[in-house]
Amino acid sequence: MNSTSQNPLTGNAGIQLLTPKHWQDYELIDCGDFEKLERFGNVILIRPEPQAVWAKAYNESEWTKLHHIRFKGRSATSGEWIKKDAKTPDRWHINYNNPDISIKFRLALTSFKHLGIFPEQAVNWDYITQSIKSFKTQQPKVLNLFAYTGGASLAARAAGAETTHVDSIKQVVSWANENQELSKLDNIRWMVEDALKFVKRELKRGKKYHGIILDPPAYGHGPNGEKWKLEDNIQEMMRDVVQLLDEEEHFLILNTYSLGFSSVIVENLIRSSLPRVQNLETGELYLQAKSGCKLPLGVFGKFRKNIW
Repeated sequence: MNSTSQNPLTGNAGIQLLTPKHWQDYELIDCGDFEKLERFGNVILIRPEPQAVWAKAYNESEWTKLHHIRFKGRSATSGEWIKKDAKTPDRWHINYNNPDISIKFRLALTSFKHLGIFPEQAVNWDYITQSIKSFKTQQPKVLNLFAYTGGASLAARAAGAETTHVDSIKQVVSWANENQELSKLDNIRWMVEDALKFVKRELKRGKKYHGIILDPPAYGHGPNGEKWKLEDNIQEMMRDVVQLLDEEEHFLILNTYSLGFSSVIVENLIRSSLPRVQNLETGELYLQAKSGCKLPLGVFGKFRKNIW
């Protein structure tokens, strides 16, 4: 599902609203009052959601009846999971399939409310898959920066790309490697590294990539204490990464989840870094709840160049 408008100034499609189309193992049931009710496989959870400032569509008794596990925050960054039944697992697997790929994830209840996957990113996994399948290059090279547990890396590798996965946290990279094994994939290149430092090294080496994915956090740290702050570092990062793109055919995705960023900011970042960008699309990712509301979950900019 998506909606677009035409931008009279650029001639490109204007701001798009995109939601995943192929999920079977994930469903947003309802959201509101700063919480969301979600199904991952057969497990239904209640988690905090700062964007859900409206009222819930379902009443509290329905939420209580439906859920298996609820996250209770102790602070702004951590908390604990409360199970209705002790037999409910702490770890389980879910699948994602689109017409071209099938990948698998291990989920886990972490102390910072995450499970190891961001379901709205399936929109970008589909774009990665379509881009790679459209290229004439037999085995395109794809670079995934701030790569977390590897959803985009798995999508790229499953579509046939030679894939490099960069994240600064060793445990997260190990988790991504486990997802690779679950997905029956191999040969993803794992790098525990500060993303900006890695990009600068690749530039010095003269490396080129046919696809680059960036999903930077608002704040972060490299393995050696390097500091990342989105508004301070993203311009430098974008200026560098566009130089890594193969000139003949390429794609790039920039995804941000920051309450201070809009898709217009993302568009300006991309255009200032690559003035001759082709086929630029910008917009917002959201999840469609069964109850009817839409949950916004980040903004994106993406573009693709093909040899036709």
